[in-house]
Amino acid sequence: MANGGEPVLEVRDLVKHFPLNQGIVFKKQIGSIKAVDGVSFDLHRGETLGIVGESGCGKSTLAKVLMALERPTSGSVKIGGRDIGQARGGELKRMRRNIQMVMQDPYTSLNPRMTVGDIIGEPYEIHTEVAPKGDRRKKVQELLEVVGLNPDHINRYPHQFSGGQRQRIGIARGLALQPEIIVCDEPVSALDVSIQAQVINLLERLQNEFGLAYIFIAHDLSVVRHISDRVGVMYLGKFVELGKDAEIYDRPAHPYTQALLSAVPVPDPEGRERRERIILQGDPPSPANPPSGCRFRTRCWKAQEICAQEEPLLQIRPGTGHLSACHFAETHDVVHAG
Repeated sequence: MANGGEPVLEVRDLVKHFPLNQGIVFKKQIGSIKAVDGVSFDLHRGETLGIVGESGCGKSTLAKVLMALERPTSGSVKIGGRDIGQARGGELKRMRRNIQMVMQDPYTSLNPRMTVGDIIGEPYEIHTEVAPKGDRRKKVQELLEVVGLNPDHINRYPHQFSGGQRQRIGIARGLALQPEIIVCDEPVSALDVSIQAQVINLLERLQNEFGLAYIFIAHDLSVVRHISDRVGVMYLGKFVELGKDAEIYDRPAHPYTQALLSAVPVPDPEGRERRERIILQGDPPSPANPPSGCRFRTRCWKAQEICAQEEPLLQIRPGTGHLSACHFAETHDVVHAG
């Protein structure tokens, strides 16, 4: 759970556009893919911000910009008050120590030709000040133990572990530099349901133990609810709703969030009968040419003329109690999925 004080991560008006070019030899830019288009939020020590949305909404691009794997087109990502998007050289290296990533697929994110010890210890090759050479083996074994793996397996290769164990190795690698922030990009989507709960419980235990702050990106709304303190709902590169997990899940205010939650399976037959399923019409528009005004209006049953003319700001709407980007936002009770 989040503590007070200064945020460990401050994101302001973050934009990432990719050029859309025509031609092979004489390239000409004819537009841009608006992958992330004006995202702002704070993250505090010990807090988990869940980010949900359909494929192609900009979640993974946002993660890459936060990690400085992609440079922002505009806006800022501040870690400890310093902008990582503007950092270069030694300063960027120092800042990257504080924000690490757990990848989606444990089968492809670990080098099959490296031992587990080499994989987890690799960050120490770059950040030599964290662990002198003589201490590295011991530190790696301690990390294996922290994530629930046998430290004697340090010389094994990734193929000798199960999917859940490989993801634990990825988490251990993320912990190696003692970061304050970990970006989890769909960290359990490639795992069996029975293993997902184990990995989520591990992430929660590590958060309590080390005061970690998580950005938790996922498409499974049930998983996000279990681990998150706050939830941000993304659509076409923007947050359309942002609030505490109970506010978002119990009384969603944006039509898109209401539609997403209406699709979550409900195990109780009576609950299924009471629940109103919202079927969205059409496909999401292209991020290269988003609609004017509200980006969701082309699929929204509440859309009126103002929605095409005026883009709704992400702000607290009357009667909702949390941030929502909709001219006609109103809370909607949800039948829970168990």
